[in-house]
Amino acid sequence: MTVNLTAAAEFMATHARVLDRRRFDVLLGSGDAAGALSALDAYRNPDGGYGWGLEPDLRSPESQPGAALHAFQVFEEIAPESSRHAESLAGWLASVTLPDGGLPFSLPLSVRAGTAPWWSGDDHTTSSLQITAVTAAAAHRVASLAGHPWLARATRYCLDAIAALEERPHAYVLSFAVHFLDAVHAAEPEARALLKRLAAFIPESGEIRVEGGTAGEKLTPLDFAPYPGRPARALFTPEQIAADLDRLAAGQREDGGWTVEYATISPAGSLDWRGVVTVGAVTVLQRNGRLAMPGSAAPRI
Repeated sequence: MTVNLTAAAEFMATHARVLDRRRFDVLLGSGDAAGALSALDAYRNPDGGYGWGLEPDLRSPESQPGAALHAFQVFEEIAPESSRHAESLAGWLASVTLPDGGLPFSLPLSVRAGTAPWWSGDDHTTSSLQITAVTAAAAHRVASLAGHPWLARATRYCLDAIAALEERPHAYVLSFAVHFLDAVHAAEPEARALLKRLAAFIPESGEIRVEGGTAGEKLTPLDFAPYPGRPARALFTPEQIAADLDRLAAGQREDGGWTVEYATISPAGSLDWRGVVTVGAVTVLQRNGRLAMPGSAAPRI
């Protein structure tokens, strides 16, 4: 099976928001860090956080923990370039961190229209392992944040919360906990044993149904371990990874883009997600040696 990069680029030009077009160009080697950062700045608030639909299903303008993940992803993608905004974002996250070191799943919204119900909950005083783990995992991949006080607190919270798990959590909580432990594996002595514990929660099939999701929605091996050479890959067999890469490559639609299985809430969010996941699919396939980028060797699909 083949992936049509030209069609993917055309999809991004005709469907994706400017931020994801800039990210896609960086991925292809034709873009620049300054352009990606300028596009990201459109979602930035004066407090150092991000909102305005940077998380596609969270349309409210104020800064939200759920948007921080997407910002950290951009900071990682433009490495080795750096941005002072990464530290500002960590500082904002510190300002909304709860006493136990965790982040609330979301903060109060000024605009609920177009926002998914799971972001609209009214409990803003309880820490969420799901959002803290995935945000901290992304932050750990931004070199300039090493040793930041907020990240140290969030890391301790995640390690303790993961250690306290006695049964399999929701699929996304489990996936993001794996991402977190993979990110801190080399730095935190506890991570190896905790990752082994989480492996017991993953079925032999390597797939987990998403409770409360759409019909047939599930997480697959690449949702837990997208990149080769990482500790999380040990949770799956090479055959499972190869089959999932085949599935991902085959997911390119006729219009050149990828789509999502989970529920989308607004017309804008639905389209935004397609740009996000298309950048993600091409990134995963490229880093797994399944896709020839411009100027590289022939593809192995």
